Amino acid sequence: MSGHSKWATIKHKKGALDAKRGKIFSKMSKELMVAAKQGGSNPDMNPTLRTVIQKAKSYNMPSDNIDRAVKKGAGETEGVTFEEVSYEGFAAGGVALLVKALTDNKNRAAAEIRHIFTKHGSSFAKEGAVSRGFQRKGQIFVDASTVAEDKLMEIVLNAGAEDMINDGDQFEVLTDPATFPAVTDALEKAGIKTLSAEISMVPTVAVPVTDKNLAAAVMRFINDLEDNDDVQNVYSNMDVDDKIMAEIDQ
Repeated sequence: MSGHSKWATIKHKKGALDAKRGKIFSKMSKELMVAAKQGGSNPDMNPTLRTVIQKAKSYNMPSDNIDRAVKKGAGETEGVTFEEVSYEGFAAGGVALLVKALTDNKNRAAAEIRHIFTKHGSSFAKEGAVSRGFQRKGQIFVDASTVAEDKLMEIVLNAGAEDMINDGDQFEVLTDPATFPAVTDALEKAGIKTLSAEISMVPTVAVPVTDKNLAAAVMRFINDLEDNDDVQNVYSNMDVDDKIMAEIDQ
């Protein structure tokens, strides 16, 4: 995947969500509530919650909003119960899409998300058809201009990371989900800021997309999915050049 940056796609999606501040805060609140419900409200004892809090802070979510969501999830205040559901399918060019949702109404979520697939000329795939091509991993991006490669590699590998990849302007660090908190803690203690750090679904094989119009069509599909209130994350195996992503952003 030389010459292609996964961070370019993530940055594009993150920028689109940042422009919809209220919507992303709502999505993060649900994620915080589910994490707190499953493992308790103490992030020191709940690694999943600690990870979600880090993610929420990366979107500049106010601490008060984070605290309220955690308390609701832990049952300290009244809140709604959400279920985790997944949907799978393909976009143009054979790009795989894995949609993760948190919803209080599975029938509504399925109908609305199916409608978005239909709008983009697609449909749901059989369960496992897409998800088997992804692995659950901790995925961290660090600006390459902020730290020496050897220093970063030593820190993350000693903390339990599985791999570190030089993506050009960024370093990508991959971890097992269980060791993700230890790696992010090590980076924080070393004063190394991350561009993005979360538990993600990482594709085992990427699909190169070199046509700008095709890449734009896939991104419109992804953006429409992420605009749905029930959708938390959309993962794809699209591998697109930084220059093409920059043209799409314009």
